Amino acid sequence: MTFDNLNLIEPILRALKTEGYTTPTPIQQQAIPIILQQRDLLGCAQTGTGKTAAFAIPILQSLYQARSQHKEQKTIKALILTPTRELAIQIDESFAAYGRHTGLKHTVIFGGVSQNPQTDALRRGVDILVATPGRLLDLINQGYVRLEHLKILVLDEADRMLDMGFVHDVKKIISKVPARRQTLFFSATMPNEIQQLANSILNNPEKIEVTPVSSTADTIQQHLFFVEKSDKKALLIHLLKDKDIKTVLVFTRTKHGADKVVKDLNRVGITAEAIHGNKSQNARQRALANFKNRTTRVLIATDIAARGIDIDELTHVINYELPNVPETYVHRIGRTGRAGADGIAFSFCEEEEIEYLKDIHKLIGKTIPVNEAHPYPMSPTFVAKKMEPAAKAAQAPRHQKSPGHRDGKRRWGRNRSRSKN
Repeated sequence: MTFDNLNLIEPILRALKTEGYTTPTPIQQQAIPIILQQRDLLGCAQTGTGKTAAFAIPILQSLYQARSQHKEQKTIKALILTPTRELAIQIDESFAAYGRHTGLKHTVIFGGVSQNPQTDALRRGVDILVATPGRLLDLINQGYVRLEHLKILVLDEADRMLDMGFVHDVKKIISKVPARRQTLFFSATMPNEIQQLANSILNNPEKIEVTPVSSTADTIQQHLFFVEKSDKKALLIHLLKDKDIKTVLVFTRTKHGADKVVKDLNRVGITAEAIHGNKSQNARQRALANFKNRTTRVLIATDIAARGIDIDELTHVINYELPNVPETYVHRIGRTGRAGADGIAFSFCEEEEIEYLKDIHKLIGKTIPVNEAHPYPMSPTFVAKKMEPAAKAAQAPRHQKSPGHRDGKRRWGRNRSRSKN
């Protein structure tokens, strides 16, 4: 199948050709026809599956066709809610790319920067608004944003918005949009809380699921390094001596940890920058641009700041610290091996993280191969003793409740940070 088979209009097909897109991904093949039929949609798809184009392309087509028929005014007709600044910016860039020949106006609003350029764009009139919940509510309360003419509402990365504590803001925003609208709901995971939110805002939705979050792409080589906490810095520097590692995204659990890794690498002459919520918006965008153009070899990121980062030809991901939520492991390593390309994921595991590793093994249904050929290994006897139950956990049937569930419900409070990185 090609994009020509999806009944897309010429201005959009021309833009896709310019972008070099010919074959839609599975979620694009399924979602675009449904959205063009103006049906509500519940989509479950992990990172890297192409879901931004899956909703941006049909939204652009629907609004373009409606405008040509009715000569509608410049009012906000489509709203895309997303949890992070970086993802909001990238979604807006996607609308710019796919809609370059449509004449539709779009803008993006997010916190952490002056609102003046954003309110200036809103005054000029926009058809499509991409926003983070906090800044959107602020501008609604100030009278800069009116949503009474909204036709399409998109909630992207809904599970992450819940995790970041945005659910109440989202509900406030939903109360301000017309009841008669098309709603598109995307989430990488579908815990009970997210399912309940979807049920409350969707009207008889079509459901699609692409590459469940519990699976990791076969194109990604996964390697596990057991290492003492005090040796992680040395191991990272050792691995980065390999010149074949052209670009690498390194994950830490905290902002402080990200900054510390940057300092450690810069001291030994390795170019690295951090991206997290304590950085200014300009600093975050500059770090991301430097990484994309390979001025910076290593980008250190927290999970929330990295959500939505799309780097072409990213060769390596390193989990400097294992995540305490197993689904996050799948999201992290999904930054590489995108669109069928090969990728490599290295994960460091210290003693305190072994329980997290067991949860990851159970989720993905297999054990990550251990790399013992490095200068800083933990005692094999100690590791074997600690990991003895892990092999059984990895082989347990998927429908059994994991340690992170109780009566089928995830315990969202379990070691999970709600800080806005």
